[in-house]
Amino acid sequence: MLEIKDSVAVITGGASGIGLAVARYWAKHGGNLVLGDIAEDLLETAAAGIDGAVETVVCDVTNEKDCSTLAETAIQRFGRINLVAPFAGIIMDGLLLSTDRQTGRVKKKMSLSQFQKVLDINLTGVFLTVRECTEQMINNGCRGLICLVSSTGSLGTAGQINYSSTKAAVSVMPKVITAELFRRGLSHQIRCAAVAPGYCATPILEGMNQKALDKILSDVPIGRLIDPDEIASLVCELFRNEALAGDVFYIHGGLRLGSRG
Repeated sequence: MLEIKDSVAVITGGASGIGLAVARYWAKHGGNLVLGDIAEDLLETAAAGIDGAVETVVCDVTNEKDCSTLAETAIQRFGRINLVAPFAGIIMDGLLLSTDRQTGRVKKKMSLSQFQKVLDINLTGVFLTVRECTEQMINNGCRGLICLVSSTGSLGTAGQINYSSTKAAVSVMPKVITAELFRRGLSHQIRCAAVAPGYCATPILEGMNQKALDKILSDVPIGRLIDPDEIASLVCELFRNEALAGDVFYIHGGLRLGSRG
């Protein structure tokens, strides 16, 4: 079992939502933090509210140099990386095609930019963060976990072809990364797993239509949104327990029991 105390976590999307919840949980248990986010003001506010050793890096996860700087900062400041949590992400919901009720003809299409922006942040950003941090972990002999965040949206949700596509792609990464590390004799040292939350009480849901959200929650057996602290607890248990590797761990209050996709 690994210990959080004195271990070092690199978290993107660390200024809010699940990333911030994990950061607070990590610091509460004695861990050190490198928080990355594109929103500088929010990032500094988040860091100021954490009791512990925190380094902040303004980071655009779609930018290779920024991701490299993020990983290098952790080594320079703390000498190691033990948890990589690339949690930066966005939602830009919309239908692939919308039709007119009267004519049945297509009246609107999802724009390429709306599709591409979600892919850039939710998928390319994960790739770059993981690549740069894992390089530093290998080169500096670090032991720990790469913890990705997928979603129940990876199972396919109407109106989220961009978001669901990225989360489906992320859900296969733990198996791919674990296999590659295994081939290199590194899988005992660096593990990869993912959490897949259901609908979580974070600011990212504020843009969702309330009536649609209420309908979704009617299909959740526990009858509520998942608390970010519950996800943080799972992430940190995945870090501690070295038998957990190469898989996706759902935390959704039973959502799939009633979900129609």
